[in-house]
Amino acid sequence: MGQDQFTFSENAGNIIKEEAAKGLNPGVIVLIVVVGLVLLFLLGNYALYVYAQKTLPPKKKKPVSKKKMKRERLKQGVSAPGE
Repeated sequence: MGQDQFTFSENAGNIIKEEAAKGLNPGVIVLIVVVGLVLLFLLGNYALYVYAQKTLPPKKKKPVSKKKMKRERLKQGVSAPGE
């Protein structure tokens, strides 16, 4: 029984060394996939933004009511009493 345990631990050591030599750490793979997806998302958003800017007409501004225009004129008049 002692012999079996020794060979098992020896084999485990070899497997670990082989995995380290390959350099394909599961954590690194997950990190690369996540970063890749985030970059893809950001690039897709940018592409859609540029496409929308080119194709969609500019937004129309709401017309300013006469009441607001009057209020703005009064504010400008009050803010500069020296003139």
